[in-house]
Amino acid sequence: MIGADRPRLLLHVQHLLGTGHLRRMAAIAGALAARGAAVTLMSGGPPLPDFVPPPGVAMVQLPPARAADATFRVLLDESGRPVDDAWRAARRARVLAILAQTRPDLLLIEHFPFGRRMLEFELLPLIAAARALPRPAFVASSVRDVLVAKPEPHKRAAMVARAAALFDRVLFHGDPMLLDLARSLPEATALGDRLVATGYVALPPPQPPPGDDGVDEIVISAGGGAVGRRLLDCALAARALSAEGHRRWRILAAGTGLAARREDGLIVEPNRPDFPALLPRTRLSVSQAGYNTVVDLLAARARAVLVPFAAERENEQSLRAAALAARGLATCLDEAELSPDMLAQAIDRAAAAPGPTHDIRLDGAACSADALLGWCRR
Repeated sequence: MIGADRPRLLLHVQHLLGTGHLRRMAAIAGALAARGAAVTLMSGGPPLPDFVPPPGVAMVQLPPARAADATFRVLLDESGRPVDDAWRAARRARVLAILAQTRPDLLLIEHFPFGRRMLEFELLPLIAAARALPRPAFVASSVRDVLVAKPEPHKRAAMVARAAALFDRVLFHGDPMLLDLARSLPEATALGDRLVATGYVALPPPQPPPGDDGVDEIVISAGGGAVGRRLLDCALAARALSAEGHRRWRILAAGTGLAARREDGLIVEPNRPDFPALLPRTRLSVSQAGYNTVVDLLAARARAVLVPFAAERENEQSLRAAALAARGLATCLDEAELSPDMLAQAIDRAAAAPGPTHDIRLDGAACSADALLGWCRR
């Protein structure tokens, strides 16, 4: 425990489609609070019904916004309307008021400037105000293991140069032994010592599932967004084609519009907070390859079929899934070519394989907290 003069940290996170960014930053916030820091977490995405802030973390909900679609070109307000200048001004004022109230020793911003350009209207003033505090705040960026970067090298180089100009450090929440940031952003090597690898950020384990939920099941999920419906529909059709069809199949369908139902050998239900605790019990997991889902799979050492989301030139999940497949940790399918027969065959192959083993670092929350607190004491 840190003494009475506790470090103050302010974290900014914005989830636009899925929920992974918020949950990852919340895990880091929780690790900071557990070490005695005073932590405020600002969230700019839509509130999540099942989300509870970690103990000791002050959660502030900003006026919520989300992306209109996977192009990330249009930002919508809570009523589903494109945001306007008045909305931007009000949210910027709210963000700056929170900074003035908390007077943080350290400001941590998720994903900017490697993404979130549509939030420049509040993030650039937030960084400037943090630097202008009587005791200027240390300013850090937080990025996942894979970035969706510009195809043009000069634009990628400009992004990295901007990161170096705006931030004292960039936390990279991955393990270079599996997937180096330079794999998706070659110019990241120019950050030198500013770039700090933390390992993957695993979420705190939930309570064990009730009864025999998950035991020897095929569990199909699509994360926390609405972009996985095609995978779930394909899995429903694949069940009759798979040699594993005699087992119980559990489909987690929240956000996809697929109706809940129960019948012999099949359960379709909303997403579950105890999803990570289901995985060690399963015969096999079928999912997309989002950051949190993959970390949950690695923590559970579960057999996995991954169908990475790849619309609108998105390559984040494809790169992550390919890295796991190269290590023998998952079977990877192309979303564009997905069919019930192809999925059934992949499920049968993966279910018959030995359970995966690995030494990939999953201590990213603790490592991030230790690094951030060290910079607070600089």
